[in-house]
Amino acid sequence: MTNDDFRSWVHAHQARIESALDGCLPRSGVPPERLHGAMRYAVLGGGKRVRPLLACASGELAGADALRLTHAACAVELIHAYSLVHDDMPAMDDDVLRRGKPTCHVEYDEATALLVGDSLQSLAFELLASKPLARDPAVQLEMIRLLASASGSRGMAGGQAIDLESVGKLLELPELEYMHIRKTGELIRASILLGAHCGEMEEPALEKLDHFAKSIGLAFQVIDDVLDAESTTATLGKTAGKDMKDNKPTYVSLLGVKEAREMAGNLHESALDALAEFGVRALRLRQMADFIVGRQF
Repeated sequence: MTNDDFRSWVHAHQARIESALDGCLPRSGVPPERLHGAMRYAVLGGGKRVRPLLACASGELAGADALRLTHAACAVELIHAYSLVHDDMPAMDDDVLRRGKPTCHVEYDEATALLVGDSLQSLAFELLASKPLARDPAVQLEMIRLLASASGSRGMAGGQAIDLESVGKLLELPELEYMHIRKTGELIRASILLGAHCGEMEEPALEKLDHFAKSIGLAFQVIDDVLDAESTTATLGKTAGKDMKDNKPTYVSLLGVKEAREMAGNLHESALDALAEFGVRALRLRQMADFIVGRQF
């Protein structure tokens, strides 16, 4: 398969996910209008949709129905969008730019942004609970549990709490990994496993997929740190160099750019090794792994 073929796959799935998100979000004219308009502002018309794409790629490996995959992918993206809205607020990372436009609290206000995040999180679980996603109801319950765990104090929210506590501190590599496995890795892992659960996959294969997910989730954060140090604000669509300015521990501050890229390369290799037994059926996941490690924004 060529790079053009992969790009066509990405664009087709991005368009389908965008349309589905547009359909599941409340219309901006429905009361409360300001909140619903802000929810749509925070979710639609931006972002690479990496997590939904990973869900789709793993679901295709597991032979999942496309509509089920779309619902699961939207739920993951709603959680991700909620986390960005809250992370950008003054009490957290205090950023003014996201996806190339003013952050939600800047465009609207802090109270509205707080409610946007709350509402997007609730909507994600409403979507998971109200749509048929798996043949076995017990599997669908496990999908809800997976996303809840990845989003909460043992996952993304917990990682953010550690991140806030670590400003100005020099963390050792295992401590930094512990933080980012939770802050970034757990939601990426949940995206991949949710996609697989929409189809059929035996436990040994799920374990391989889980290893892939953990490796590529950490690689994603390592590359994020490199891009924050090397790219421009115009390229990233968010404020570049902010981690260094805020004195936050990153893989670049700990290892330097060269060693951070080497670490990402090793994680990339480990992720691809985990997919070896799937052969050509895992092509899209391999391509997504290559994109994550090779991306420039």
